[in-house]
Amino acid sequence: MTIEELTAKIRKLNSKAGQMKMDLHDLAEGLPTDYKTLMDVAAETYEIYRELDGLKQQLKKIEDAK
Repeated sequence: MTIEELTAKIRKLNSKAGQMKMDLHDLAEGLPTDYKTLMDVAAETYEIYRELDGLKQQLKKIEDAK
């Protein structure tokens, strides 16, 4: 994957991660309403941030190698 491709993917995931963070925050503020969806939303948010972290590390390695 090129730097440009990684950067584009990171930008896209950053946007999705921000939205998931807001969704999780809104869900937490509304507790105990919809508490049954909390674990699913939290798990999805975690996975997005985990993937984002991995892509950022990959980009840093490529940039450091130059």
